[in-house]
Amino acid sequence: MAAHTQKNNKPGKPGGKEAQPLIIAKTPAEEQRLKLERLMRNPDKPAPIPDRPKEWNPRAPPEFVRDVMGSSAGAGSGEFHVYRHLRRREYQRQDFLDKIADKLDEDDHYLEKVEQNKKAADERTAKRRKKREKLKQKKEMAKKAKLESKNKKGDGDAEKSTDSSEEDEEEGEREADDDAEAPSFIMGRK
Repeated sequence: MAAHTQKNNKPGKPGGKEAQPLIIAKTPAEEQRLKLERLMRNPDKPAPIPDRPKEWNPRAPPEFVRDVMGSSAGAGSGEFHVYRHLRRREYQRQDFLDKIADKLDEDDHYLEKVEQNKKAADERTAKRRKKREKLKQKKEMAKKAKLESKNKKGDGDAEKSTDSSEEDEEEGEREADDDAEAPSFIMGRK
């Protein structure tokens, strides 16, 4: 007889997928590793991502109640169970509505807190900006005072002082850009 070349998936027989050993995960980490390995065997295959489960909603209360429960003497023994189920369902509905109201309150409090944090951050930023502007003005005033003192020294050479003052301004700007720790005020004159 000739050998059959048939595809089947049973281990021990020729053809089909190769048999893979059964590995039982002993820890959650190992289980996750096995799942990732299985996903990465075929990266082109889309990974199953489950949809978010729908939130439970209670059944709406009936618009018209046909069998009104009362304390009549003719109520049968089964009526108590009907009443019990209706009561349980109503309590569930009330709890659900309370939870929704609490969640909405928490969301409002969270948004309010985020807004407060944003305002506080903006105030701190404005305060720091104001402080930086003051320091910048002090530096400019110190630079002007320095240039004026140089100009007073060299009143005799007016042309030289104008050329040198322009060069000093450019050099001062370069120094201010380069040197971050330049003093913002003049300690004394030399």
